[in-house]
Amino acid sequence: MAESAVSRVPPSYPLCPTQFLAIAPIVLFPLVITLPRISPYFSSATVQRPSRAECDYSSGKWVAEGEIKPHSMEWYTEDCPFLDPGFRCRRNGRQDTRYLNWRWRPQACALPRFNANDLLERSKNGRIVFVGDSIGRNHWESLVCLLLTAVANQSAVYEENGNPITKHKGFLSLRFPDHNLTVEYYRTPFLVAVGRPPPSSPPTVKKAVRVDALHWQSRRWAGADLLVFNAGHWWSREKTLKLGCYFQEGATVNSSMDVREAFRRSLRTWGRWVREKVDLRRSFVFFRSFSPVHFSGGTWDKGGRCNMYTEPGAELGGGEASESRWVNGEIRKATERVGAKFLDITSMTEPRRDGHPSLHREAGAASPFPQDCSHWCLPGVPDAWNELLYAHLLLMDKR
Repeated sequence: MAESAVSRVPPSYPLCPTQFLAIAPIVLFPLVITLPRISPYFSSATVQRPSRAECDYSSGKWVAEGEIKPHSMEWYTEDCPFLDPGFRCRRNGRQDTRYLNWRWRPQACALPRFNANDLLERSKNGRIVFVGDSIGRNHWESLVCLLLTAVANQSAVYEENGNPITKHKGFLSLRFPDHNLTVEYYRTPFLVAVGRPPPSSPPTVKKAVRVDALHWQSRRWAGADLLVFNAGHWWSREKTLKLGCYFQEGATVNSSMDVREAFRRSLRTWGRWVREKVDLRRSFVFFRSFSPVHFSGGTWDKGGRCNMYTEPGAELGGGEASESRWVNGEIRKATERVGAKFLDITSMTEPRRDGHPSLHREAGAASPFPQDCSHWCLPGVPDAWNELLYAHLLLMDKR
């Protein structure tokens, strides 16, 4: 399924991805050569530094910054040429602007202001890579538009393969020529390969999720200076087993394997790839936590909505919180095993029920359509995720 903000349904839409029609081919990865650490993230005395050596940026509150100059719109607007049309909520009819007026304030320390020029300079001659589902695309587009504000000739930034920004299969790679930098997005909702099941599989098995084989695009991820992964929204019974998407290891489909165990095994596969293909002395690896959804009064396909929210609310409870807890628990353990960084945005994002596109879809979207209470308006909440990402980079560089 093409995850699109043009005809986009939330990532909770129960359909096993259909673009992966064959088992991923075997890919031979180049040998990782051990070199001294050469990171693009050099120390700089010209930017605001983190106030402490360590800080739990995920614990805090949203603070209103004022009605006249919303903090996100100081950075970029919906005119950013690399925004998916479905994320341009005001252009799609949203009238209120309060969702733009909030800034995240950690409880125990100050959050450095995002400095696009500094991050571009640190990233010269490098690659920034996002890997995951369409929420990961939300995150990627936010960073692209933030960085673009520090580029004098914005028209010089281009998609390397000539793909339109509305292309939702495969990958997108934006080049910032003045800095010899690419910022890339790879659409892999499961991270692992998805394809046809083995010939001997029962007829109920329509597709196989290869929990022991990372997606074939992983050959493109190796060598990046900064990697940001995400997963979780597609790992549910409704989007896998109920639709005939079962889990495969080796040459056999294991029809008794449940979703949680499959997710654990897929993360172990991801971890092996990090250990074997990523030199952590040269690359920074983050795995972002679960992004909460805010459907009220029903699920995405049964009347769930969020258009009535114009202010942040309380933390979630019940099933949604339970889902994010087990996903985050597994991700945290996986990052600890390989020395990657767990980027925790869940608790800070839970109150932001007001930040979704809801019914503000772009002109031409099919009608009737479900409200989108999974993705995020841009500018908006993912900008704060990138503030955290930038702050963590400064902390890691300081050490």
